[in-house]
Amino acid sequence: MAARWTPSSWHSLPKHQMAEWEDKEVAEKVLAKLSKLPPLVLPKEADRLKSLLAEAGRGEKFIVQGGDCAERFMDCEQGRLEQQLKMMLQFGMIVEHITGKPTVKICRIAGQYGKPRSKPTEVVEGLGEIMSFKGDNINGFETKDRKWDPERLLLGYWHSAASLNFLRSYAASGDHVPLQSMPLGDLKSSPHSGGYAEDAKAISSKPVTAEAVEFFTAHEAMQLDLEEALTRPLGDKYYNLSAHLVWIGDRTRQLDCAHIEFFKGISNPIGVKVGPSMKNDELKDLVQVLNPNKEEGRLMLITRYGAGKAEGLLPGHIQAVKESGVPVVWQCDAVHGNGIVAKANKLKTRNFDDIMTEIVEVMAIHKRCGSILGGIHLEMTGQDVTEVVGGSVGVTEEGLTKNYETYCDPRLNYAQAIEAAFRVANEMPSAERAAKRSK
Repeated sequence: MAARWTPSSWHSLPKHQMAEWEDKEVAEKVLAKLSKLPPLVLPKEADRLKSLLAEAGRGEKFIVQGGDCAERFMDCEQGRLEQQLKMMLQFGMIVEHITGKPTVKICRIAGQYGKPRSKPTEVVEGLGEIMSFKGDNINGFETKDRKWDPERLLLGYWHSAASLNFLRSYAASGDHVPLQSMPLGDLKSSPHSGGYAEDAKAISSKPVTAEAVEFFTAHEAMQLDLEEALTRPLGDKYYNLSAHLVWIGDRTRQLDCAHIEFFKGISNPIGVKVGPSMKNDELKDLVQVLNPNKEEGRLMLITRYGAGKAEGLLPGHIQAVKESGVPVVWQCDAVHGNGIVAKANKLKTRNFDDIMTEIVEVMAIHKRCGSILGGIHLEMTGQDVTEVVGGSVGVTEEGLTKNYETYCDPRLNYAQAIEAAFRVANEMPSAERAAKRSK
């Protein structure tokens, strides 16, 4: 007989990508404190998201998920938070207006403070080997702050709580007039700029409804001691109340390891990244472990292949899931498989066209295979950064240094994100648009 699952069942299993605390006593005090603090979200909210994801899995809604690669404590301020949520909500408004399909907005926010790294250490000239930067809730970006510090977990909680408090207030009672204004000056070079302006004008005349400003939070749940501390019982269920949705990264999805054990027991909707290294049989087993009750909206598969690679991978993954009989929600992460290094300055970047190419490829494959693409997942910011090359805004490799902010992976800037929304929406089927074209 299998042992009963508890939030600590993962402790005895192999762990990946987790910080190990040097001062165990301090870590225990921090985790004890976190376990008594109020949850950041409520079970009812997580259940609502699960029902919306079920609708997206059936093709009735479309998921728009995005935000920072890794949030920074310094960015927990009104202007940045408001602009970030504004971008996400506008992305959803664009898709909904063009396609006629309601959107589900999920933000990488109020908890996305950790990042997986290829190696736990790195060599820095003049300093030798130091700990890699794993996100603000583990250590600092400056070399002097690289020691893994458990007290940063509490800082992460306070920043998450402050962010979420403001974002909820803004969504409920803020001035939503700016939401209806989309500056499109940076998209003038696009051959479709006229159509974008027409759609933006139509969106500005629509009332901002409660559904239009509804959003949910999500992050990659890597540091399991933190996630366990924020997991609470409700009847015979457990919810991880650090976010509405949490996901497993491509580096931590091993079937016999700690992350899968933790995730299989929480009642939240959950995601798992599916990359080129995922074998078809492995995926078939994975979905059955994570969603044994075949619950709609429970499990989201976030594919991340890279432009030009989906054709050789996605059809097999779709077939494996079909054979399992497990319902899933398919989502296309079109950024993590498209990383490149700029020749001009050695900065990590992505190409806007590669991102769009992967989304279009994945859409076509799902349609051909009789599957449904439920949404997309992008790293993007409402700020005017220069981290991704291309788009109508015309960021070049040489221009990356103008405003390259990210501590980890490059993000679409505001103009690129809004252009991506228009591009994605116009690639999606729309009965209304089809009727107009036929006239």
